[in-house]
This record gives sequence, structure tokens and C-alpha cells, in this order.
Amino acid sequence: MEKQYPDLVSGKKIMYVHGFASSAQSGTVEMLRHLMPNATVVARDIPIHPEEAMAMLRSMADEEQPDLIIGTSMGGMYTEQLHGFDRILVNPAFEMGETMSKFTGKQVFQNPRLDGVQEFMVTKGLIKEYSEATTHCFSPESLAEPDRVYGLFGDADPVVHTFDLFRSHYPNAITFHGEHRLTDKIAMHYLLPLIRYIDDRQEKRERPVVYIDIQTLRDSYGHATASMHKAYEALLEHYNVYILAPSPSNAPEQMVADMAWVEEYLSAPAWGHVLFTNERQLIYGDYLVAPTPQPEFMGTTIEWGSDDFKTWEEIIVYFDRHGGQKPPTSC
Repeated sequence: MEKQYPDLVSGKKIMYVHGFASSAQSGTVEMLRHLMPNATVVARDIPIHPEEAMAMLRSMADEEQPDLIIGTSMGGMYTEQLHGFDRILVNPAFEMGETMSKFTGKQVFQNPRLDGVQEFMVTKGLIKEYSEATTHCFSPESLAEPDRVYGLFGDADPVVHTFDLFRSHYPNAITFHGEHRLTDKIAMHYLLPLIRYIDDRQEKRERPVVYIDIQTLRDSYGHATASMHKAYEALLEHYNVYILAPSPSNAPEQMVADMAWVEEYLSAPAWGHVLFTNERQLIYGDYLVAPTPQPEFMGTTIEWGSDDFKTWEEIIVYFDRHGGQKPPTSC
């Protein structure tokens, strides 16, 4: 199993809402408990009939009062309706009636359930129930709190395609490199940074700010520089990281190309963390990693490629020594 993050949502409660034909005994629940050992992860088997499911989930949310609700697939559709809480929807199936029409007949639960039931039937009547249930999504109550709902969408999901639908209602629509299932890799690289962001916001925690010049992240061929990903993910654990790119007024297409590059190589963790500017003296922050000296920057400049910092590996060592602290020269 992957590494653990004991400081992440420590002492808090996460409610997990599973997907179609699954249960609270799914591997996802155990994965979340392993990754965040000091958080409490609660989950229950969801009834097959959506009206019963929503009644149970609302009752559970009221009872548990979770700090965060995470729902996957069908569970994402239900989670969107649990207003009043911070929520992450992973590949939410907002078109469950249409999705279920591909799975008619006898179905087998993918994970054991407490009631011992192993099979169920997908009938036209059940499909109609789910079609009706999805009409309750995007209610005025949920849309009144747009900053509490985040959507994570795999760019290679073969099952659910609801990114545009979600984006038409909520601003926090985020893509990641992956398919439909919430695998360990997706959780590590894309879900946990978002959980960390929400945790920081809830705690009003302000991490030191690190700006990274986009030119240090890619080589002359436009590919990622050596150990760039390793350094970026290490920095995300302790710092608020922004990508810095130039703002060429006479070539706006370059900004579009830079955004596309960041989305391709850094994906979800960089969402909302790209700054375009030519005036670096206006930027407030603690560190700037750049390929050349930056005398106009008010914080500490780390010159990537210099004798002291020839590679990203050496920069990782430098930040490891600081352990998430501001530079010594900061007030």
C-alpha cells in the first residue's frame, strides 16, 4: 500500500458514499482509512432504491456531521444533493437512468453487504426510479453554496461523461488523468491534494507560498524535466504551490498553450494555481524557483540549474530541510 498522511484531516470525519453495485466494504473505504490514518472514515451500504437511499444518506449526514463527504459515481450523484457540507464528487453519475440502461437484468454486488444480499435485478421500473432521482440534482439549496462542491472527472472515463453538465452549474470542475474507478494512484495524485486544500480552508491554515517558473518544469522539447513530478508532489504536502508563466499581451495563444501544458503534465493539483504575469515584483510569496536570478522578487529565489541547485533533486533536499517553514529571511 502507498504512504500515509497522518496530518491530513487529522481528527476529522469523512463520509464516503459508494458507487453502483458496491457497498461500504469496498476497497476504497479501506484505502481512504489507510491514506489518512488519523481521520475517521464512515460508510454504510446504500439501498438499491434511490428514494430510500437519499433518505438514509441524509439521515446519516445529519447524524455523523462529517467535515467532508466524498462520493464516487452513483455516490457522487447522491453526494451532490447532500447540501450543507463540503463535498467532493468523483466521476459523478448524474445520468444514472441512462447509465443503468446498459446493465439491465440480474446484477451481482461487487462487495459483500451487511444484509447478505448478493444479487439484484435492474428492471425498467428501477431505471425509471433513477431517472427521476437525478432530476433532484442541482437544487437551489446546493447551488446556493457553489464553493463547497468539487467535481473530479477522469479524462479517460469510459462510463460517465458529466463534466460539462457539472461545469454548467458549479465552478470547481476539475479533470484528472484516469478512468472511472477511484484507484490508489488517482487518490494519491489527485484526490488527496484536493482534500488538503479543503482541510486548509476549513482550518484557515495558510501555508508558505512557493512559485515555480514554468520554464523549470519543462525541457526544450516541452517534456517534463527530470524529477519535476517528484518535487512538485513533495512541495504540495507542505506548501501552497503556484505555477508562474509569462503574460505576453501580443501572443495570448501562448497562455492557452501554457495552460494546456500544465493540465497535461500536472493535472488536477495545479487547478486554479497558475498565475500569468510579467511583473514579478508585484507577487507576494515566500519562495520562487526560477531558471535565472530574480532580483525583483521580494522573497527567496532558488535558481534552478545553478551550482547550488543543478537539479530538482537538490531542490527537494533544500525544502526537506525547511520542512514546510517560511525562509529564514521572511518577517
